[in-house]
Amino acid sequence: MRFAENMIAVAVGWQVYAIRRNPLDLGLIGLAEFIPLPLLALPAGQLADRVPRRLVAATALTINIAVAVLLLVVTLHGATQLWPYFALAAGNGIAGATGVPAFGALTPELVPPELVAGAMALRSVAGQAAVVIGPAIGGLLFAWRPEIVYGVAAALFAVALLAILALRGARMRVVASEEPPGLESLLGGIRFMLRTRMLLGAISLDLFAVLLGGGVALLPVYAREILDVGPVGLGVLRAAPAVGALAAALILTRRPLRHAAGPTLMVAVGIFGAANMVWGASKWLPLTLVALAVAGFVDMYSVNIRSTTVALVTPNELRGRVIAVEMVFISASNELGAFESGVVASLFGTVTCVVAGGAATIGLALSWTKLFPELARMGRLEDLKPEPV
Repeated sequence: MRFAENMIAVAVGWQVYAIRRNPLDLGLIGLAEFIPLPLLALPAGQLADRVPRRLVAATALTINIAVAVLLLVVTLHGATQLWPYFALAAGNGIAGATGVPAFGALTPELVPPELVAGAMALRSVAGQAAVVIGPAIGGLLFAWRPEIVYGVAAALFAVALLAILALRGARMRVVASEEPPGLESLLGGIRFMLRTRMLLGAISLDLFAVLLGGGVALLPVYAREILDVGPVGLGVLRAAPAVGALAAALILTRRPLRHAAGPTLMVAVGIFGAANMVWGASKWLPLTLVALAVAGFVDMYSVNIRSTTVALVTPNELRGRVIAVEMVFISASNELGAFESGVVASLFGTVTCVVAGGAATIGLALSWTKLFPELARMGRLEDLKPEPV
């Protein structure tokens, strides 16, 4: 699934920027993907806590297949207008809003609590391996024939759909609480997160760090105008953060984080900001790739800490709704971060946008130690327990 998503991201980024050569259009794609999320996330979380989660995930994959096929049709007709890309980006947002709470709740449902951190790292290895290979293959296929990218992506989504429908496990079950469906139940994830300061701090830190440091949406500009590396180079640039993330995920599977997670998280976010400043200012491809890989490496540590915290601190009967809230935060950072980067780049320049965002991320890490001391003092992940409902 992640393989297909990243192949599509390379192709769409190149095609959208080619139409008007305006970085704002790349930001608008991110905005179109984000808009469905705040509308659908809470109902999707409620659904993931009341019906079989694999069926919810299968529905989302069906939407992904439809979007990939329609992108193929748009490409075959010339890909000269922006509105189909905005509409289909919204379709991707609907698929994400529907499926992410169910996908996220499946891992801790399938493995015992003491193995959750390792399972999260293994899931990251699989995902990041796809992120490394997907953009590079997507760039190569796009350089050959653009429509091939979308055809292959649709086929990969279909394979993922069959795999999720075949999923079975003794621990899997519908985890509906006795609380009747309604507004109180719908908002249960929000209430739990707001009163659990450690959880709120971890999720909101990721939100603002990626929102401010979301310059990767501007990589098509770097590929075309700053580094001049073409669509294959764009695929390599998109893959570089995933190479670093994959390396970190492999380390975490072999040596899960055993020391205090809170200070590690703060340091990782600070390094993430510094790495973004470096690649944002670079005009030399090797330095850009190294800095992007470093950003991906430390971001994987941040993601692992956040996702494991959510899985272990949240009771199972609330997990779908809490992950839905987390999804809104994280998707806001990704899609709105892309929109923010496009707006700032169109006003002040691409390099200024990325470098300033990295500097702001460093300041964010420093301020979070004061705003969320519970998070800054968080100890080992293996000592976390579910908070009371």
